[in-house]
Amino acid sequence: MTGEQRHIALVAHDNKKLDLLNWADYNRLTLSHHSLYATGTTGTMLEHELGLHVHKFLSGPVGGDQQIGAKIAEGLIDLLVFFWDPLEPQPHDPDVKALLRIAAVWNIGVACNLASADLMISSPLLAGPYDRVRPDYGDVPDTTELLARAS
Repeated sequence: MTGEQRHIALVAHDNKKLDLLNWADYNRLTLSHHSLYATGTTGTMLEHELGLHVHKFLSGPVGGDQQIGAKIAEGLIDLLVFFWDPLEPQPHDPDVKALLRIAAVWNIGVACNLASADLMISSPLLAGPYDRVRPDYGDVPDTTELLARAS
């Protein structure tokens, strides 16, 4: 594969981890060409089962969601694949909402289920040129140097 390398965050609630693992296994070749990030438990599972390098943060309930949100705000994450469980109450629900909110604020792609993840990962825009519109809120530093360091 030639083209752009994206920074993809992978997150899944407990009841959705197997779904994310199966999706990532099916898309292993594509994912192997990108930088992967994940919350702790999900990242450990993906790394162990798929043999792909994953930059791991804390587990979601203890701050991993916020860590990924911070990377989104810094301009270092291009796509969030977050298989969340809409039927199971989450004790860290405010963190989940904050993560989804920050992804919307900074205009990054968000896949919340298998169908949206399939459509996004198969898009020619994933590996091709794509200039995401990054909103200018007036007080945001230039992230060019941060992006260069992350690559």
